[in-house]
Amino acid sequence: MKGDDVPDYIDPHELEQKKIFLILASPGMIRQRNSDVIREISALGYHTVVITTNFPYSVLSKMYAQCSIPPDSVSFIDAVTRNSVGTAENIPGVVRYINNPANLTDMGIAVTEVLKEHSGQKVCIMYDSVSTMLIYLSSANISKFIHFVTNKLRLMDVSGVFLAVEKGLDPMLMTQLTTFVDNVVDTG
Repeated sequence: MKGDDVPDYIDPHELEQKKIFLILASPGMIRQRNSDVIREISALGYHTVVITTNFPYSVLSKMYAQCSIPPDSVSFIDAVTRNSVGTAENIPGVVRYINNPANLTDMGIAVTEVLKEHSGQKVCIMYDSVSTMLIYLSSANISKFIHFVTNKLRLMDVSGVFLAVEKGLDPMLMTQLTTFVDNVVDTG
């Protein structure tokens, strides 16, 4: 454990080397792992861009505040809010909304644009959660998208974290994901 009881899910040296991680958690712990990983990455001096298909930006920002995560160390691509309430205005530098989690084109564009906004900074992308995407998309489409994102991160020299519920992915998708990432961490 690091100071302030921050768990060691991410190896700091691997993060510096721009590695990509798949973090697995039990269904009851996925929300906690989200906060744990953000706290850990923030403590290492990174700005994290959270692509959320699981919780709205408004929920995550409150959750992070309760965990003493500095708000300026995180920005969001929110694929949940507009799908649920219809409208939401982007807040530059804080949150960019896309219409729904199934719109992978808009999600990919948003990732590219947000990464450009943070060019020159220590940035890590965190995708929460791969498991939730199964509600909206087939395993094959999710696999293609994750492959696209991991290649984009590697080409842009950016670290990445994908959160997923352990045993919540079909075996073929899990096999493909493990080939796309550098390190799989099963946190229970």
